[in-house]
Amino acid sequence: MRVVEISEFGGPDVLKIAERPMPVPAPGEVLIKVVAAGVNRPDVIQRYGKYPPPPGASDIPGLEVAGHIAGRGEGVVQWDTGEAVCALVSGGGYAEYCVAPQSQCLRPPGRLSLVDAAAIPETFFTVWTNVFERGRLQRGETIVIHGGTSGIGTTAIQLAVAFGARVFATAGSDEKVAACEALGAAVAANYRTTDWVARFREATSDRGVDVVLDIVGGDYVARNLQVLAVEGRLVQIAFLKSSKVELDLMEVMRRRLTITGSTLRPRSPEEKGAIARQLSEKVWPLLEAGIVKPVIHAEFPMERAADAHRMMEESLHVGKIVLRVGAPPQTTPDRSEPLQSEMH
Repeated sequence: MRVVEISEFGGPDVLKIAERPMPVPAPGEVLIKVVAAGVNRPDVIQRYGKYPPPPGASDIPGLEVAGHIAGRGEGVVQWDTGEAVCALVSGGGYAEYCVAPQSQCLRPPGRLSLVDAAAIPETFFTVWTNVFERGRLQRGETIVIHGGTSGIGTTAIQLAVAFGARVFATAGSDEKVAACEALGAAVAANYRTTDWVARFREATSDRGVDVVLDIVGGDYVARNLQVLAVEGRLVQIAFLKSSKVELDLMEVMRRRLTITGSTLRPRSPEEKGAIARQLSEKVWPLLEAGIVKPVIHAEFPMERAADAHRMMEESLHVGKIVLRVGAPPQTTPDRSEPLQSEMH
């Protein structure tokens, strides 16, 4: 099979088309003939050699795919050959075939193409477990979402709004601020030109917010604590800046704050399967109804994986970037260039 492999650690041009043996599904796994794979920030970090795959996972990048079941390992009972699926994987997505635990596969929402479905698993699994399970966001509460136009951000804004929260977001340009507002954010701030702590505290009559979802880290952490209300929760899921920070823990004690976070990739298939069941029950009806949807900024053929990574690193995109691996349906639009109309 053809794959996109990391030939050496470095810039986007180290991504090369190569041939590898087709993977064989282990017990409890399915083999997926891939139509499309999502591109995510962890893929870029892995390409630089700073995010190695967990033990036993493929070294081929790619954490989410959509396609059709092409084979089944021993004990697979949930899926039949030929069925369409989208799946969260621990690696191996940038390939014509990929294996996935059966518990991490979901049926694509009926109104979406497989190319669209490939943009769902990584961000929807991440947002659900962090915002709603660890962050305990409730109807009527307020959440700040940093990186509001990232794949995580566009997903988190839509889901938080759908479940009745008031959403604040940060983004790096006025155009991206408008994109956040188009997705449902009540207040969005350009972090390059605005003191977002002051802006969001003002918008809550100085009460502060209940939850912060942060992908930045560094000096944002102390500011996140400043913007939280009493009993507020900071959920840390990535570090565009440093993971090492200096904090005044008196702020945590005085206002009874919670600092939590998680990583998704190293978690067990059983844990990821539990998240998948929650998504199937609570979120899939919203996708089926068109209330929320993956926001896809651009698509590239797998031969242009390096271009997809360049776009990711330039941070000019709104939403997700997808690699087309197999032939997409005839009705799927060509999105090798950004489509602003896809923002909502």
